[in-house]
Amino acid sequence: MTSLTHITAAAVLAEKKSAEVTDWGARIGWVVGLLILIALVWWLMRQGWKWRGALQSGLPEPAALPADPGTPLLSLTGRYHGSTTAGQWLDRIVAHGLGVRSRVELTLTGAGVSVARPGARDFLIPRSALREARLDKGIAGKVLAEGGLLVLTWEHGDTLIDSGFRADAAAGHAEWVTTLNALIDTTEGAR
Repeated sequence: MTSLTHITAAAVLAEKKSAEVTDWGARIGWVVGLLILIALVWWLMRQGWKWRGALQSGLPEPAALPADPGTPLLSLTGRYHGSTTAGQWLDRIVAHGLGVRSRVELTLTGAGVSVARPGARDFLIPRSALREARLDKGIAGKVLAEGGLLVLTWEHGDTLIDSGFRADAAAGHAEWVTTLNALIDTTEGAR
């Protein structure tokens, strides 16, 4: 009887198959559901960006770079981190491409500050529009160490705007602040 039990047990074991490990239908359903959720979130963020741009449509287009800006007084390369309403470091301005982060080449001339951005719209901050230059730690979703961001406050239309820049060599920020604030003081004295 023992040998018959062994033979029967061996036959039963040989016929058994392992259970399916993956339920492909459920897995595909979860992946499709997750992709739909990601697409919905992306679409909502895009709609929010467009809505914010529509709310800021009254903001005039920034000045274009002049053909001959004059002799460069200072220049730097780095990152443009965006623009916000002055004093409201989370209120990003997206109208006219001012909310697009990009590489930047800043050049200070007698005309003002030229903001050249590859892949994004270039613009000029006219000398007469400059109000303040300072070092700060954050602007619209970008927070750095204290003094790690060069922030230029300028008047555009009826709106005061803060634009944030981070130089490749942050040691040059202090020179920009000193030079720009001296330039702003002489411009205000002439008004």
